[in-house]
Amino acid sequence: MQVKFILPALLEATDPGFRPIKYALFPPLGLASLAGYLQPDDDAALEDEHVMPLHLDDAPDLVVMSVYITSARRAYQLADHYRARGSHVALGGLHVSSLPDEAARHADTVFVGPGEDTWPAFLADFRRGSPASRYVSQQRTLVGAPPIRRDLIDRRRYLCPNSIVVSRGCPHRCDFCYKDAFYRGGISFYTQAVDQALAEIEPMPGKHVYFLDDHLLGNARFARALFDGMRGMGRVFQGASTVDAILRSDLIEHAAAAGMRSVFVGLETINSENLRLHAKRQNLARDYDEVIRRVHDLGIMINASFVFGLDDDRPDVFDRTVDWAVSRSIETATFHIMTPYPGTALHERVSAEGRIVDLDWDHYDTRHVVYRPLRMEPTALLEGYQRAYREFYTWRSIARGAFGQSTAHGTMRHLAYAGGWKRFEPLWDAIIRSHRVSAMLPLLEATLDAFGRARRGHAEPDEQRSEQARAGEDGARVEEITIRGAERVRATDPDSGIEQVRDGGMWAGNGRADATTGAGRPQDPERRADRVGVGSDRRVIQPATWLGDLAAGPSDRRVLTVDRHDEPDGIRQGGVVREVVGPVDAGPGPR
Repeated sequence: MQVKFILPALLEATDPGFRPIKYALFPPLGLASLAGYLQPDDDAALEDEHVMPLHLDDAPDLVVMSVYITSARRAYQLADHYRARGSHVALGGLHVSSLPDEAARHADTVFVGPGEDTWPAFLADFRRGSPASRYVSQQRTLVGAPPIRRDLIDRRRYLCPNSIVVSRGCPHRCDFCYKDAFYRGGISFYTQAVDQALAEIEPMPGKHVYFLDDHLLGNARFARALFDGMRGMGRVFQGASTVDAILRSDLIEHAAAAGMRSVFVGLETINSENLRLHAKRQNLARDYDEVIRRVHDLGIMINASFVFGLDDDRPDVFDRTVDWAVSRSIETATFHIMTPYPGTALHERVSAEGRIVDLDWDHYDTRHVVYRPLRMEPTALLEGYQRAYREFYTWRSIARGAFGQSTAHGTMRHLAYAGGWKRFEPLWDAIIRSHRVSAMLPLLEATLDAFGRARRGHAEPDEQRSEQARAGEDGARVEEITIRGAERVRATDPDSGIEQVRDGGMWAGNGRADATTGAGRPQDPERRADRVGVGSDRRVIQPATWLGDLAAGPSDRRVLTVDRHDEPDGIRQGGVVREVVGPVDAGPGPR
């Protein structure tokens, strides 16, 4: 059987003004994962339109594409082309899961949700000559998943060929997250076995590894075991975390000891009211300055994500955000215009309010304004977003942030990383066009590793502190998580959604807070006045409905019922009780 996997180019990647390096970072692991399920005598090919021209004069038995919202138009063109040539076309991915009926007009088969269970079933049906028109994911697990077909990936074309995904989904549920529809109807966060993840990392050439997981620290026990297993490998790696996970325990110390040198953190906004309005609960009452200090003390750089146009944003949000980020020496930042993706709670709400003004999916790239903001004009939002990117990456801002670092190594790395990323685009363009972008990987490794030194006293996880952190996670004694309509499974981390799935995505191409994290560190009075979550420490019990965990209803999102011994009156039936320990907003805070 001849099978062709295609990653259609995102519309923005074909824009004359696009930054080519952004689309030559990572290979399409989702499609390469699907290829792992093929039989040894199947003929497979993988083409990524971001880094190579497509060959469209063939007619394979099966054409498979992963579709994102801004690649939908291109994917449908390709699908129509191959169907006319007699190929069976299968479409999956985030956009298809959000709007399966739309995708079905251009495909023979569509997939809704992750593919660990549906893709093997489809292949069996296809070989028998009776494939269904739609497959909907029901059972989520990475147990028994075959190895990724990395032999199909041309490593020379990517800056980070050693990309890896060791989990699926995210334990949190922000109202603007595009992946909610993808994981609806089943477990929304699950991991590989640790040994399986380590076995995938071990043979990778070079030192650098990039974890593409939405939340690498989302499952505390898995992450700690993974990082401890990586110690001694000599790796340098990058990954994503949340504010809460960095502050809650000592996981970030274990990550640093294993080689983490850069972490992506969704700060999203410096306005605490926006965090509440958009269900970014894991950031509420959290001290952003403490996150930055703690990460920088470990020799880890920060790539911060910010969203503009949230419901409480005003026209001054752009300059205030850039000034705040630069003053905190954040190395790199990504800025986005709030985008109400179809299938999200945000889209439903903004649509019900009559504020969506543009339904052209080509514009849903976080660079266009497709709705009416509440507190500014659309033109002000677009101009402010563009200005924020320009101002953050001026040499003046890069230098200001770099020389605000507490060590000379931090200053040098900040200059090399931020400057090299944004200020030498013609050089990147030439390298990419030569199809030798991976030749720059040693430079990336050197930048991450040579300057990646922790401040004295912060290099290794403290053993006593580790025991306290484990007590914070395990002492909560989440004895059992009951998933309505499914089997009972064991779990120990209430914030991970589930600790280790026994039964249960591949198309998507992601306890007690430790109160000692800031102990003994003098607070900068000027920064205290500006930070998110100013106030005194106290314990807050938040009902599940307020957290938004149950917003989708039991039929759409599995409800977790947690029994914890340390909470008053036990658990509310059918809900989740979470605790937040940390600064609670006691004043106006940043606006």
